[in-house]
Amino acid sequence: MDGTEGSAGQPGPAERSHRSSVSSVGARAADVLVYLADDSVVPLAVENLPSLSAHELHRIVREILQLPDMALDIFALWLVSPLLEVQLKPKHQPYKLGRQWPELLLRFTDAPDEDVAMDEPSLQFRRNVFFPKRRELQIHDEEVLRLLYAEAKGNVLTARYPCDTEDCEALGALVCRVQLGPYQPGQPVACTLREKLDSFLPAHLCKRGHGLFAAFRGRGARAGTGEQGLLNAYREVKDVLGSSSECEAPLSTHYRAYLLKCHELPFYGSKGHAPLHVLLGLRFQELSWDHTSPEEEEPVLWLEFDGESEGTPVNKLLKVYSKQAELMSGLIEYCIELNQALEPSVPQDSGPGPTAAPASLPPPSQRPKLRRQGSVVCSRIQHLSTIDYVDDGKEIKRVKPKRTTSFFSRQLSMGQGSYSVVQATDSLEQG
Repeated sequence: MDGTEGSAGQPGPAERSHRSSVSSVGARAADVLVYLADDSVVPLAVENLPSLSAHELHRIVREILQLPDMALDIFALWLVSPLLEVQLKPKHQPYKLGRQWPELLLRFTDAPDEDVAMDEPSLQFRRNVFFPKRRELQIHDEEVLRLLYAEAKGNVLTARYPCDTEDCEALGALVCRVQLGPYQPGQPVACTLREKLDSFLPAHLCKRGHGLFAAFRGRGARAGTGEQGLLNAYREVKDVLGSSSECEAPLSTHYRAYLLKCHELPFYGSKGHAPLHVLLGLRFQELSWDHTSPEEEEPVLWLEFDGESEGTPVNKLLKVYSKQAELMSGLIEYCIELNQALEPSVPQDSGPGPTAAPASLPPPSQRPKLRRQGSVVCSRIQHLSTIDYVDDGKEIKRVKPKRTTSFFSRQLSMGQGSYSVVQATDSLEQG
């Protein structure tokens, strides 16, 4: 589908199964089901569905849910199936795109023909992937916060947002507070947590022992690592408004706390598979990119960024083979344009002297280290097969043609913090 802005992604393993959003079609009217992030359904009875735009359907959903006007920017309509997810533009017509779904699957996925024939999308009301998380801090409506919380929770539980164990426990503790109420000392909470553990923690942290010894585990047995960490974190959830107040904090406080914790994840708001750790994380200032569509090969998204090989600074090229390469390239470009439009412009220096880059944008080599070694959000570049080179042809691995500038012109067009190729030194050995 042309113009999807690269917002297509592959659903996680726990994504909802096949279900139609159009339950009946008559000469003029149709019953439409719109699914929310908490898996509840908003039924709509609409006229002239084939010609109805996503913008109009969005308005109807907002009115039914009694959401404030700002929800127009926060949420979007999506077509979602086990094989593909597409965020719709306001001008798109969901019914017509649903009819074209097999064509989209053939164009943007590698699914076999039998799966394509069986796949059917549902219409979902979810977070707009382009909504800046800094604007979430301005949200006070409890229902909006609840919907954002429900979607973020689902992404954490299905490992679409990979988190370190302690972060999973802290987030799970907030879910405990929302679902079970304030922690009450002396109440038998451990059994409740154990029975519903997969409601609070991702599946890989809910594994329990099996076999002969597991059969002897009684009610008084020691809780597993995930259970005990979750219980400890639940005890620490603050639930009073101020030091002298005994009133419980409203649920919106805990929704907001959950979202703020998710904001610490560099991939919050993104869509994609369900990984257990990050392979590569780059800011827009740290890369140059392009996409190609060779006739005899699968489309390729090219990423170029700084790295090192055996202690030597090099440029790295990464080839990502995907039918969604064009969409991913468009997504990068659109996000850069969006960020530049939202950020205040850098004032022009009227004097003749040189202009120093702001201290808030350090060069990539001066990035602070993550606070935890071995964190799931640390890049694991060693797991990727990259091409290493330097800009004057003194390569570690020979690349043709030799380049003296970046391979690609697509990059963040800002004076400070922009990506630039590694400069070779006289001491660099020939490859």
